[in-house]
Amino acid sequence: MRERSALVAASLAVLALTAGIGALATTSLDDPDASPSSAGRSSADGASSGRFAALHAAGVTGENVSVGVVDPTGFDVRRGGLRPHVAETRAFGTRGLRAGDDDHGTAAARVLARTAPDANLYLARVDGVDSYRRAVDWLLAEGVDVIVAPVAFYGQPGDGTGPVARATTRAANEGVLFVAPTGNLAESHWSGRYDGETAANGTVLFANDSRRNFVRGDTEMTVWLSWGREGRNEDYTAELYRTNGTVSRLVARSQPYRADAVPNERIVADVEPGRYYLVVHGPSEPTGTRVRLVSPTHEFQHAVADGSVVAPGTARGAVTVGAYNTRVDRVEPYSSRGPTADGRTGVDLVAPDRRFADASSSEFVGSSAAVPYVGGTAALLLDADPTLSPRRAALLLELTARDVGRPGIDAATGHGEVAPDRAVRAATNESAT
Repeated sequence: MRERSALVAASLAVLALTAGIGALATTSLDDPDASPSSAGRSSADGASSGRFAALHAAGVTGENVSVGVVDPTGFDVRRGGLRPHVAETRAFGTRGLRAGDDDHGTAAARVLARTAPDANLYLARVDGVDSYRRAVDWLLAEGVDVIVAPVAFYGQPGDGTGPVARATTRAANEGVLFVAPTGNLAESHWSGRYDGETAANGTVLFANDSRRNFVRGDTEMTVWLSWGREGRNEDYTAELYRTNGTVSRLVARSQPYRADAVPNERIVADVEPGRYYLVVHGPSEPTGTRVRLVSPTHEFQHAVADGSVVAPGTARGAVTVGAYNTRVDRVEPYSSRGPTADGRTGVDLVAPDRRFADASSSEFVGSSAAVPYVGGTAALLLDADPTLSPRRAALLLELTARDVGRPGIDAATGHGEVAPDRAVRAATNESAT
């Protein structure tokens, strides 16, 4: 079973998003009153590590580059010497910048401070679709070069047409290099057409014609059911049952989620340890509508990894990043895969998600941790060649990536693992010519 204690980000039970899903914890990273390192910005959060050390030593540190971070958990700029790196902060929605568990957002900012120590950080906390759009508008008004958004909206369409994806695409079209996670749903996702092969008597058929999709995980359960806009007038419902192997009992039924104006429903339930399964009901006759079932908290018995990328990673123009485990040289099994519902590859790059696991009090892993790694690398490229456009920088990240997984571009690893040294070298060569 996946490392749930480290991967389940404080799922905001009343919202359509979580923190991507990276590690979130309630304990502090270090002494909140500790002063930043006396060595200055470039050495904050300890010495530069690994492949970034030589780049920093050569003077490529992200200087004069601004990076925005959008996160639902908030930030504590007093931690880990962050304050000197932060140009401005803003909280959108109903929550303050530090209200609640801010370990995830703080960890993302700390990864950026390690990878691009002289970049200026603009930190924005959000709590839903509307505040996400307003945060992106604010960062555009501030003129940031890169936006890093380690968030995941689960009830959004998978084709890039939802409000979250549209806001992301608009930012990319206005010249921002926008970095988003794939999500961590490869083991917690099912999708299929509600047609003659996957529907019978008003019920979805999973693998082997089973109407039951057993789940396993923690006791706090969240499940999202969504379907395509072509079926906006159709009714689909997810039901959660507990069973002892002989008798089954209905525990919860999904309810419509109205906040983001797309066809979806949600189950949020506190359940006792035991055996549970999901059943999905739809119209009495097959419709051909694409139906999607995901859970940020539980794994599915009948999981479909393909097509599990979530918004804003589904947006056209975003650099969508999956989680790569360099210890075993493979993509993380939970890292979401493409393609998108409209046929795009869905994954552009993968990046180490454990390189800076110590950025939080518990391990900061998953595609959320991979995103600031790539965002910081992008800032180094824009420092190495100030004339480089964000679109060109994104292309260099892809062209210089180390091919991993299947040869060539694929829906699990995209162009491959980001290679900061090769990417910066390419940007430097372009600057020289």
